[in-house]
Amino acid sequence: MLFNSLEFFIFLPIVFAMYWLIGNKRIKQQNLLIAISSYVFYGWWDWRFLFLILFSSLIDYTIGLKLNSEDKPSKRKVLLWISICVNLGFLGFFKYYNFFVDSLIESFTFFGGQLSINTLNIILPVGISFYTFQTLSYTIDVYNRKLEPTKDFLAFMAFVSFFPQLVAGPIERATNLLPQFHKRREFVYENAVDGLRQALWGLFKKVVIADNCATYANMIFNNQQEYSGSTLLLGAFFFAFQIYGDFSGYSDIAIGISRLFGFNLKRNFAFPYFSRDIAEFWRRWHISLSTWFRDYLYIPLGGSRGGTKMKIRNTFIIFIVSGFWHGANWTFVVWGALNAIYFLPLLLLKKNRVNTNLVAEGKYLPTVKELFQMLLTFFITLIAWVFFRADNVTNAFIYIKDIFSESLFSKPDIIPITVLGLVCLFITIEWLGRAGEYAIEKIDFLNKPLRWSFYMLLIVLMFVYTGEQQEFIYFQF
Repeated sequence: MLFNSLEFFIFLPIVFAMYWLIGNKRIKQQNLLIAISSYVFYGWWDWRFLFLILFSSLIDYTIGLKLNSEDKPSKRKVLLWISICVNLGFLGFFKYYNFFVDSLIESFTFFGGQLSINTLNIILPVGISFYTFQTLSYTIDVYNRKLEPTKDFLAFMAFVSFFPQLVAGPIERATNLLPQFHKRREFVYENAVDGLRQALWGLFKKVVIADNCATYANMIFNNQQEYSGSTLLLGAFFFAFQIYGDFSGYSDIAIGISRLFGFNLKRNFAFPYFSRDIAEFWRRWHISLSTWFRDYLYIPLGGSRGGTKMKIRNTFIIFIVSGFWHGANWTFVVWGALNAIYFLPLLLLKKNRVNTNLVAEGKYLPTVKELFQMLLTFFITLIAWVFFRADNVTNAFIYIKDIFSESLFSKPDIIPITVLGLVCLFITIEWLGRAGEYAIEKIDFLNKPLRWSFYMLLIVLMFVYTGEQQEFIYFQF
């Protein structure tokens, strides 16, 4: 069930009405409704994978209770590793089995050997990477005694399967979201209005920006040998805004819808394309995943506390694993490694925390230096996105090589004026609203007629410039 589908526009009001009719004093009944609704929402794709979520919930709920009652360090470590192995085992089988088999066969072939292993016709469960990391955070936090395990299985089920963020994040920590299932949720009109506004902005990002950019990004990437260097650069530009509009749009919708039900999710994007260096970019892009890897992988490995070799090792590990998390393809590994190469000079020179403030804070325009920094950061990010989008590593290198050919300075073969105009409008609104949690959060400074006129403009643009409906990119992860 897609957020931008007719089914969801029927599903959401029904669940919303039933939820608040139950009353906020009946927390268990509300949690039951959320759990059932979330299973319906997820089962809309493939009901068979509901058993996978249920089994994962049972395993981590049980292990959480046993961790709390067990004091012996060795037994607690065994329990933790059972959770890690079960969760990552499911993820590894469904997402990476065929990749490892194909890579093994190719390796044997390269060295002149032969290996006969059959791949399997495996369907990837939607959102498995997201809810796997969410449940893992629970058992790890309970193991580290940062969180008391819940004894309410219904609340835990609702936490794991919470439908607004189930299939594409944000990846919520149990320390933030789970306690909210144990408390009374109040319907606050102002929060609901803010939630609808953020969801509207997320839907605009998806329908108008991402889906329209996808049309041209797909056209150019799928026929890259036919286009000039300038057109290929434009294709990478369109993909950059496709993936940003798609993924941050989903996050905005998820966060906004959660507010309708009295829940507060963590921010997942903070205007990353206005970053002045790659370190700032990674503090602003997919924040829930970046901080997950920081807290549960990078810091346990030693972080940046050790010597130069340890810093380099840990940086490459976290970026390569992050890349591999996105998909079973060497393109994602290279994408992660390239971002590590971008990041390392800042880390080693201790300049990775230079740009922590808001760019051009309190000003309408950036300085020349800030503009140059933002353009440079966007450009190197754009080059990295080529690996993310390409079918294979060879095509990615050819794509980049062809960008930097003599035809880079020629007129692009495709110039979709309307889509470029929509992207420029989008960038302008994001820039003006960069001080908020999302671009139009602080629109209340406009009087009511102007605010509603703006909302209607977004809705009209969604109807007029609806691109070919695309699944959210991160559903495949």
